[in-house]
Amino acid sequence: MSRDEFYMNRCLQLAANGLGTTYPNPLVGSVVVHDDLIIGEGWHRKSGEAHAEVLAIQSVKDQSLLKNATLYVNLEPCSHFGKTPPCADLIIEKGIKKVVVGSLDFNEKVCGRGIEKLKLAGCEVVVGLLEERCKELNKRFFTFHLKRRPFVVLKWAESFDGYLSPDRFDEVDNEKIKHRKPYWISNVYSRSFVHKLRAEEQSILVGVRTAILDNPKLDVRSYAGNNPLRVLIDRDLSLSKDSHIYNGEVNTLVFCDSFFKKNEHLTNIEYVELDFKEPLEEQVLKELYQKGIQSLIIEGGAQTLGGFIQKSLWDEAIMIKGKSIFGKGTEAPKILGDLVLSFNIMDDDVLVLKNKSNYIAK
Repeated sequence: MSRDEFYMNRCLQLAANGLGTTYPNPLVGSVVVHDDLIIGEGWHRKSGEAHAEVLAIQSVKDQSLLKNATLYVNLEPCSHFGKTPPCADLIIEKGIKKVVVGSLDFNEKVCGRGIEKLKLAGCEVVVGLLEERCKELNKRFFTFHLKRRPFVVLKWAESFDGYLSPDRFDEVDNEKIKHRKPYWISNVYSRSFVHKLRAEEQSILVGVRTAILDNPKLDVRSYAGNNPLRVLIDRDLSLSKDSHIYNGEVNTLVFCDSFFKKNEHLTNIEYVELDFKEPLEEQVLKELYQKGIQSLIIEGGAQTLGGFIQKSLWDEAIMIKGKSIFGKGTEAPKILGDLVLSFNIMDDDVLVLKNKSNYIAK
């Protein structure tokens, strides 16, 4: 690893600290180097707060060193006024003569303008160091701006013999559901891992069947982090208002038919009309994009997951495989993708697949 790569790797480490807290902003880390020593570093924590470059520059104790320092940052410095002033302006003001950038920022408000501003001011700018890793870190941000939809993560747990559940209800039978015994395919540590996943994404979706059968809370409890926006597909609003999804504790979006769209006011609940005569997956992603949602984790059942798989509207899939054997039940989704990671959580196997046909970071 070269010295430049070492410093950019440190930027990526810092940037990753903001996963789940910076939306709608990207993940950015920055270091300031003088005479082969890091003299300042910072990472963006939350939208509206100081950007990584600003924090890195401010952390330098001897500001006179900046004129002979190099600033490293995994994403192009911003050049526009938003909630904070442009980072490029501060870099120029401090007299930093060299800036090393991991990746361009494809947000139309930036998109090369930050680099152009630095060059016009006389800065030496190097672009593309560890570029693919930088893109991978900001896969949600880049997918949102380039594909104009959220980054989609599919997640499910399945038995050792490939079932989502041992029971199969062809019709939603309230009496059966009432006496249905709870079961867990994955272990308690894997369930904490799932809450970590939820904390990293901006929204979480299930279909009404899963909501009725499992009555999930779809929040973050076993891990420190923000609750994602809850998203429910419920055409005729058949889910009981006593369910956890309607508890008012988390912002919730309910997709329904216009005929059933509610005018009543419920705390933290928004109803959005979909055309259920047309494919739903594209409509859901379009609505979420228009609301500025950069990422979506889908924890729905076989039908909901299968719809996104069939349309190839997914970017990553995370499968947790337990040791239970059901013999029969609701079959887990069948999916084709590139296995990029596998590991164990105690006796559970976790597989992570990428849909390379959609992926921003090749």
